[in-house]
Amino acid sequence: MGLFSFMSSAGAKLFGGKKPSEVPNLSALIRDHVAKIGLPDKHIHYWLEEEILVVSGWVNDSATKEKVILAVGNVEGVDKVEDRLVVGAPPKQTAPVAAAPAPAAPKAPPVLAEAPLPAEQLPSKEEAAKHEWTSRTHVVQKGDTLSKIAKEVYGNANKYNVIFEANKPMLSDPDKIYPGQTLRIPALDVARQIGGSWIHWECGG
Repeated sequence: MGLFSFMSSAGAKLFGGKKPSEVPNLSALIRDHVAKIGLPDKHIHYWLEEEILVVSGWVNDSATKEKVILAVGNVEGVDKVEDRLVVGAPPKQTAPVAAAPAPAAPKAPPVLAEAPLPAEQLPSKEEAAKHEWTSRTHVVQKGDTLSKIAKEVYGNANKYNVIFEANKPMLSDPDKIYPGQTLRIPALDVARQIGGSWIHWECGG
């Protein structure tokens, strides 16, 4: 999956009611938002292309890739996010470099700043497409609970904690979900007995 649609009327209120294209410090706001949630904020770049919020860079694993995309999409005003994240270490030239201490505070520790990158050094759409999602998504509806969603997707309401864990740290409490929010639904291997014989199926993907 590369392009994701989200409910722009729901989510974190970062833009003060403005469209992403009207926000001059868009990248910084998104980066700070992702960092405050508890997700990586290094080696990831954000920008707009024809009203689509592009997320490109490098992450350590598939779960982090998916969480960053959903954290960005679950922002009020964002309706489309393009996933150009790849799993793996960034090229050496993208490693954080230490900026010089400010003259007014020479004893302060150096600030890590991500080196600016030209577009050709960022992951391409084709490269990002090789890193497929391991989860499916679910848009929370009015009246939904994690138990209700688990019953729908896994056939077992008691599996709600699987969904909760898959959406940490975006979710801090199983009861704190809202209509319009997009959640990760990880694959779950289930054995079911049908007609006296056992079959194996996978929910997700």
